[in-house]
Amino acid sequence: MLSYLTRSLSFRLIAIFIVLAGLFVFGTFKAIQQIYKSDEVRSLISGHLSLHVNYVRGDIGVPPRIDRAIAITERVPVDIRIFGPDVDWASDPAFPRVDALEFAPSPRFSDDPDAWADELPGVDFAQKDRHTFLRMRQGGYDIVVSTPRISETPEGLPITFFVIGLGLSLLVLGYVAVRWLFSPIAAIRKGAAHIGRGNFNYRIADIRQDQLGDLATDINHMAADVEKMLDAKRALLLGISHELRTPLSRMRLALEFCEEEETAESMRAEISEMEKIIVSLFEAERLNSRHTQLSRTKVVLGELVDALIDDYFSRDRARIEVDLSAGELTASLDEARISLLLKNLLSNALRYSKPEDGPVILAVSANPTEIVMSVTDRGPGISKEQAEHIGEPFYRGDPSRARTSGGTGLGLYLATLIAKAHGGSLRLLDPGGKGASFEVRIPRVDI
Repeated sequence: MLSYLTRSLSFRLIAIFIVLAGLFVFGTFKAIQQIYKSDEVRSLISGHLSLHVNYVRGDIGVPPRIDRAIAITERVPVDIRIFGPDVDWASDPAFPRVDALEFAPSPRFSDDPDAWADELPGVDFAQKDRHTFLRMRQGGYDIVVSTPRISETPEGLPITFFVIGLGLSLLVLGYVAVRWLFSPIAAIRKGAAHIGRGNFNYRIADIRQDQLGDLATDINHMAADVEKMLDAKRALLLGISHELRTPLSRMRLALEFCEEEETAESMRAEISEMEKIIVSLFEAERLNSRHTQLSRTKVVLGELVDALIDDYFSRDRARIEVDLSAGELTASLDEARISLLLKNLLSNALRYSKPEDGPVILAVSANPTEIVMSVTDRGPGISKEQAEHIGEPFYRGDPSRARTSGGTGLGLYLATLIAKAHGGSLRLLDPGGKGASFEVRIPRVDI
């Protein structure tokens, strides 16, 4: 959760808002504090407060004059209670008793430089039921003033809670606004992921008219440009492959009239290898197309494996161990391409392992959702560095290998494309020792 928040632009922007708001409030408070601390303002406030206190004291007098206290409550929205040796009067019967209030000096009125005003001599303060009480003593009497009136209950939340609530509300509102502002990022990431997987016809929809909308539009244009370049590359590659077939056919015909049999045989092998490369390139480009068409039929995998070994690996049958644990398994597959996939995997396994290493194991099984095929050998294996390039066209783990031992580097590439065309995948497994194990998983399709 913390990792997600730290990567979220919305969270970062809200954090910036909070820090800036905190700095603003702190700065404002300090500025007001400095203003109040100035001798001129502090003296002005202290003078007015002292004047009002002295006015109340002088107007009520000693002994206290109840009529003057009543006159004050009629002019000013306060209540007064007078308590002394011979009097206990209150302008409101609900006024708390003096002994029920806990009076003490207020830190807001003291000689401390951080206080609001200078100390008011002879004045104490108390708080009760959201009312503030000021007690003034003179001539043995206590004059207690309540603000606001006892009958008036302050409405709304205390200012502290109000400020906190307002701040949280604005924070939530700001977060919602920021989330809306950055909402196109999710669609842009989704579009980039589709395009990154090769789905170049995907377009980011619901583009807003702002900078994020411009970014989405640029990504759409980029996808279209990349798609055009890849289509041009495919067309060029297919065209070159097609054009090469004609001179190769002429060369093969010319070799039939060659009198040096050894030279002719060598040339035939080279021409055959070039024809294999051209056929592989054709097949690879067909499978790379967005419009790949599979010729799916009902295939009995056991029969497919037997036919494959009879046609291509009859000489190496003793080196191949077949495990058909699923029995008479049938599936809807492109038989020719699945045969090519298994042929390439078996060819690699036989090429890079020796008879004394043990058999090459071809296993076919199934679960309710997938067909699983694997080819495992006990050869020298594949290094971690080489494994990172599995499925790349023309990649050979050892660049020094000759064509007779290293192949063209298209076998695993074609196998990967065939698995993807069926909606599946090909991956390299850890065989639990030396050697290599390739596993193909293809989703089951209703026959």
